[in-house]
Amino acid sequence: MSAEQRTMQTLITNARLVDPRSGRDERGVLALADGRIVAAGRSAPHDFTAERTIDAAGAVVAPGLVDLCARLGEPGHEHEGMLESELAAAVAGGVTSVVCPPDTDPVLDEPGLVEMLKFRARSLDLARVFPLGALTRGLGGEAITEMAELTEAGCIGFGQADVAIRDTLVLHRALQYAATFGFTVWLRPNDAWLGQGVAAKGPLATRMGLSGVPVLAETIAMETLFELVRDTGARVHLSRLSSAAGVELVRRAKAEGLPVGCDVSIHQLHLIDVDMGYFDAATRLVPPLRQQRDRDAIRAGLADGTIDALVSDHTPVTEDAKHRPFAEAEPGATGLELLLGLALKWGESMRLDLASTLAAVTSRPGAVLVRSSLGDASAPSGLAIGAPADLCVFDADCSWAVDTNRLSSCSRHTPFAGHELRGRIRWTLVAGRVAHEDRSVDAAGD
Repeated sequence: MSAEQRTMQTLITNARLVDPRSGRDERGVLALADGRIVAAGRSAPHDFTAERTIDAAGAVVAPGLVDLCARLGEPGHEHEGMLESELAAAVAGGVTSVVCPPDTDPVLDEPGLVEMLKFRARSLDLARVFPLGALTRGLGGEAITEMAELTEAGCIGFGQADVAIRDTLVLHRALQYAATFGFTVWLRPNDAWLGQGVAAKGPLATRMGLSGVPVLAETIAMETLFELVRDTGARVHLSRLSSAAGVELVRRAKAEGLPVGCDVSIHQLHLIDVDMGYFDAATRLVPPLRQQRDRDAIRAGLADGTIDALVSDHTPVTEDAKHRPFAEAEPGATGLELLLGLALKWGESMRLDLASTLAAVTSRPGAVLVRSSLGDASAPSGLAIGAPADLCVFDADCSWAVDTNRLSSCSRHTPFAGHELRGRIRWTLVAGRVAHEDRSVDAAGD
């Protein structure tokens, strides 16, 4: 795409502007130039000449969604073009900023791999990609990576994905190193020994003959991590909490003033263990689905701000890897295109207004990303003047069914297949450029 198209001056009219960061919720227009928002108000600036006008009548214009956990399959995946398909799925879901965990193949533990991923993502001109570097080499939990070099290559933080560090001394040293330079460490709390099952420990897992993961696997890891944070002062982001006890521990840690944050997946927000049905491999997930009390605590924790963000936990899985017995199936599900709809479904059930609902997938994860990226100019900052023109334009009242055959992702596995959701994406703009447009709306009106 040409430079002229990327910097095209665009005017969005007849919009309902909703910005959770500033509290704005009003009718108006947005003027975009040079990839940024240059005006927002009830009418267009007199000196602004639009090269393109988008009529957003009946639609909400909000900041682009920020997904703090989405695997993109590159570098190293055997499926050619997978990065393109997954970033296309992101913008089809209104997601403009994606944090990619380091458990690629090979692992993101070398600057060259990070630079290659960033280059490939930029060349595709779709969603922005913010990679996490590996905290330890090869995610092996033994030798700490060169975090400073990985940061220079483009990493915004460091983590272990789903691989627990068994040696507490190594974890302590890694947090000391990160604290020294102000880096954020992203970890999923899971005890290496207790967390080896395939389903949540409980009566259902016992009846199904599945190895269970107790809540203790999460809380023991959290208690250890919080003690290390108290000692080192490192900033830590906890990925994909799964239990009521875990939510309560975060609430206490924040009240104490510890520099910690957390997120939760769309799966734990809506599903519980009984949704596994008769060994449905689509619900083979990490972390596993827990009981209703855990889901209820997660929903409440996201609403009251204890949990900072909602993530898709997008994990592409091949047909062969998924169509196996439950315990042998590869965990993961597609989620980028479902993030908005499932956020709106949660907000409606909690009786939240639209801005409060959208905050969980825009301003709050955006704040996490800004803190972690140490002032990256491309990090999201709402609908403010001068902010990157990363926007999600959607019809909040339009319902759609999750048809896996129509998803942009190369992976079609999701436990939400067939579910009815609200919030159809009409346009997604990244740096002021239309990265996705739903032409079916126009076709339906012809």
